[in-house]
Amino acid sequence: MKDYIEERAIDIANYIIDNNATVRQTAKAFGISKSTVHKDVTERLMQINPTLAKEARKVLDVNKQERHIRGGMATKEKYQHMHQEQQI
Repeated sequence: MKDYIEERAIDIANYIIDNNATVRQTAKAFGISKSTVHKDVTERLMQINPTLAKEARKVLDVNKQERHIRGGMATKEKYQHMHQEQQI
């Protein structure tokens, strides 16, 4: 594996842990795809630093469990905003 890929995988894991970031937020911050973030954390990082990979995975698992709640909140805010505009 190339050195820059290993460094990126470590940087990504640290970013996820430090910022409690989602895959989508991490991908945007690093300018890469969500699938690359996922592959770096789940596959590549396990070969480089299994302990760090497990810590990052814990954060991603929690985010995955909470995503339906965040989605519901975003939808609620969207319709509240639309309702407020109609009253004006």
